[in-house]
Amino acid sequence: MRIVTMGVYGYTAGEFREALANADVDIFVDTRRRRGVRGSQYSFANSARLQQTLADLGIPYIHRLDLAPTMEMVHAQDATDRQAKILRHERKVISPALRSAYEHDILEGFDSHAFIASLGDNITSLLIFCIEEVPEACHRSLLAKRLQDDLGGTVVNLVPVDPDEDAHLD
Repeated sequence: MRIVTMGVYGYTAGEFREALANADVDIFVDTRRRRGVRGSQYSFANSARLQQTLADLGIPYIHRLDLAPTMEMVHAQDATDRQAKILRHERKVISPALRSAYEHDILEGFDSHAFIASLGDNITSLLIFCIEEVPEACHRSLLAKRLQDDLGGTVVNLVPVDPDEDAHLD
């Protein structure tokens, strides 16, 4: 199993589309609670536009609200961010409280094999999507790790290209 993770922060519309086109995935799994992103610079990741881009690229889309953090988890992370005086799009790690709650409330009863089976036949690679720039700042890293632990395979984290560096994958 090849598990790819990706956020939206830090990408331009063109860079995002190019990264998707090169991701070589069988399905795109949107794990956001709200399928919109604030800021006109990220309007390309709002649900309808994102789904059209994916359709143009021939990548099936599925929204899995059951894999999104609850609003309580989001509010707890927001409080941690405020206390640390950082903006959501600047976060580099998730709080221990969000990690613990997500692992307990979402992943504890999660069945990786049933999840993959629910996505359709012949799924050998998938992209887990949320908004944070780096996977360590997002629940998608926890989900990807769980899938990797249960199913084997590799995790590839797509991150935006830093203008001072070459394109890279984590």
